[in-house]
Amino acid sequence: MTDRPTPDPDQPHDLVGIGIGPFNLSLAALAHGIPGNPHPLAATFYEQRPAFHWHPGLLIDGASLQVPFLADLVTLADPASPWTFLNYLRSRDRLFPFYFAERFHIQRAEYDAYCRWVTDQLPGLHFSHQVDAARWNPERRLFEVDFTQLDSHGEAEALGRAYTRHIALGIGTEPFIPEPLKPLADADNVPVIHSADYLHHRRQLLEAEHITVIGSGQSGAEIFLDLLRARPAGHEKLHWLARTDAFAPMEYSKLGLEHFTPDYSRYFHALPEHVRDELVPHQWQLHKGIDADTIAAIHDELYRRTLHGGWPDTTLTPGVHVRTAGRLANTRVELHLEHTQQGTRTRLTTDAVVLATGYRERPLDRILTGLAPHIRRDTGGRPRIDEHFRLELDPTVTGNVYVQNAERHTHGVGAPDLGLAAWRSATILNNLTDTNAYPLPQRTAFTTFGLTPQNTPKIPHQHPGLIPLVQGN
Repeated sequence: MTDRPTPDPDQPHDLVGIGIGPFNLSLAALAHGIPGNPHPLAATFYEQRPAFHWHPGLLIDGASLQVPFLADLVTLADPASPWTFLNYLRSRDRLFPFYFAERFHIQRAEYDAYCRWVTDQLPGLHFSHQVDAARWNPERRLFEVDFTQLDSHGEAEALGRAYTRHIALGIGTEPFIPEPLKPLADADNVPVIHSADYLHHRRQLLEAEHITVIGSGQSGAEIFLDLLRARPAGHEKLHWLARTDAFAPMEYSKLGLEHFTPDYSRYFHALPEHVRDELVPHQWQLHKGIDADTIAAIHDELYRRTLHGGWPDTTLTPGVHVRTAGRLANTRVELHLEHTQQGTRTRLTTDAVVLATGYRERPLDRILTGLAPHIRRDTGGRPRIDEHFRLELDPTVTGNVYVQNAERHTHGVGAPDLGLAAWRSATILNNLTDTNAYPLPQRTAFTTFGLTPQNTPKIPHQHPGLIPLVQGN
């Protein structure tokens, strides 16, 4: 290894992106050739993985995105971009097959392939680069970003340092494992896996005599359905458990979907902190429910197995949580369960467990340790994030740190939604360049959220009868 090289201080980057998931890939795509910008944005993006892969353990055959294909990396901000999903199809000579397929929701594997097509062509993306730290250099009035270049085995190969005026954090989420199951999930040779690794262990799981799936969201439903279809009728030996009161459908009504619009994001951001914190847990069905088609497919498969009499050997029980868990005879897992409504407890012995227990935002503090004294926080100790997706920093830091998918507490349930990716990226770039390079819509929902719109663009032809009764603070 060598010391970190020091680049020409007169040639810093305009933007360094940390992480290359769909959201920073969207930002990189829109930053490449900003309309009306005579000087190309000097942007570079670092990712510690060797290549782009979007939830590879969950690319189950036939599983579809829960958003339309228009929620690609760029279309909802710039339909004329060369990085649209439709242009990807054209480049693969697949436009007519897609046209006749009449698909509004594409398969996850196809979305992954589309994103990899973008990464293969888009300049400024650096994989196998692990960002170690970011700090503010007051003398140069720039951010310093330290990284480690990794070899093909993931080992450190060289150190580097980049200087930049602005940073975009897109480090994504990480699998969430409930506390009672962490020791088993971390242990070697114990068949307790997170759904993120499902396909990597699918063959091993199918060899297990009895399998338990935990989690009531879309991933849990898709995994249960995939396992069900692969097991012989009458000998399925499957349990599906969930904490929620029901295996509930996702809210997918047209007006319900307006919670994933810029209008709602702006409304949510303007609410008091304590109101936002109360809202988020109650909105779980907007993003943690199950697609109605998947529920129907599960019921159809279960019903098909009753045609010749008898019931499938499956147990589907909501309203249950795991109190404790342990190994039994080194080969099996014992789950201690409690039913919330009944107040009853029991034990379940199983040979394998799949934890479809969701994801949590990765903490920003590890990378931003050097910036910690400058970050302004809310009463819960979380970073405050403004309407332009910037961390609120003290005035001594003149550069901006933008965040992607780390702002649910300030912007609401739309933070992890692919449908808002292009709009958020365009918002960031408009702010960064201090231009209106990507003109964004003034109104995006039929619903008017609140009586006193705050921090929203003026809406033409606003209904004259809406008179604010109480002025917002």
